[in-house]
Amino acid sequence: MITASRAAEIDFWLLAICFARILAYANFMVYAACLPVLMDKWHMSASQAGTISSAFMGGYALSLFFFSWLAERFGAKRMFILSINLTAISSLVFAFKADSYLTGLVFYAIVALTQGGIYTPAIMLFSDRYDSRKRGMAMGYLIASTSVAYAFSLMISGLCLHWSGYRLAFWVTGSLPLLGAGLAGYIFKNTPNRIHARTERLSFLRMLRYNRNAQYLTTGYTSHSWELLGIWSWTPAFLASSMALSGKVIGEAAQVGAYLTAAMHMVGSFASASMGHLSDRLGRRIILIWLAAISTLFSFSFGWLVWCPIQILTITGLLYYFTALGDSPVLSTALTEVVDPSYLGSMLAVRSLLGFGAGAIAPLVFGVVIDLTNPHYPPITNWGWAFMTLGIGGGMATWCAFRFGKH
Repeated sequence: MITASRAAEIDFWLLAICFARILAYANFMVYAACLPVLMDKWHMSASQAGTISSAFMGGYALSLFFFSWLAERFGAKRMFILSINLTAISSLVFAFKADSYLTGLVFYAIVALTQGGIYTPAIMLFSDRYDSRKRGMAMGYLIASTSVAYAFSLMISGLCLHWSGYRLAFWVTGSLPLLGAGLAGYIFKNTPNRIHARTERLSFLRMLRYNRNAQYLTTGYTSHSWELLGIWSWTPAFLASSMALSGKVIGEAAQVGAYLTAAMHMVGSFASASMGHLSDRLGRRIILIWLAAISTLFSFSFGWLVWCPIQILTITGLLYYFTALGDSPVLSTALTEVVDPSYLGSMLAVRSLLGFGAGAIAPLVFGVVIDLTNPHYPPITNWGWAFMTLGIGGGMATWCAFRFGKH
């Protein structure tokens, strides 16, 4: 583990890992960016559109579970390298083969099944490298790189939609993970592959049974993921729908919606970096409480603003993303501090399966509510009830934040 003074630096290793993750996640948001166009081109209802997002998140949940479990046994470095190389291959397959609802559903889910090792093993690597005094800062940059990746994905997709259409967006974003795999292979050459042996005879399930803080953090993360992944899946379409109601053609509205959502993700990356660092100074619990509570208020109000000018929606969305994303690194950092390193892989596996499992269901529920509350679309004019379903997760995350640290 490096010293506190060394950890205070944003070193080359940290920056390189973050940049490799940005490239590897280049196609993570391409479907959401292209969704308004794909619903027309692939002849999908909102419920069908939601099933593709849910299949992706479900596959990602399974991927996170297995890569976390394997990382605890074979080392986080090995699993990161394996995952990013598999992602490069699956992304190319999706880019060139997805051309309908069915092929999109299948190949996008396969991409998700390969990507999990780019996230949780990275948390384990950062936990080993940075001590607790600066771990929030380092984890903040790690999670911030994810938001930058999503913004990057949305911006590229928006440009490609403008230049040529969704096919170009798929091809460009599907090619970039190859570069990420190459960079990761280079930067990890001198990084040790650590495996933590368990010194206690306590089984994982017994450890979890008696670790109340781990329980609250895992439940809070699951609830947070329900809210956050629903936001990610539907915000571009929501913004495009609002602009379409004001007279923009759907293709142009989808492009602008992708750009605006990219800006929101960039604000989210700033939130991750700043809130991770702030939690080092003020404590994890107080940051989690405030961010979860404010995010919940936005979930219950954002969808009702669909008829407002796009400027108001953009400002509100920027604040929404700041609060919804800002607690991500704090939740991860706190978990590494209350769970022994020898159990961390298993703990992240369970947390990821629950969190992204909930996140897989949220977009589908959102789409079903859209269908039920908009019987005569297009256009979609009623978004409020769908966004309120996400607020349920935010409310539960707030309660868990209150309970965390009292045991």
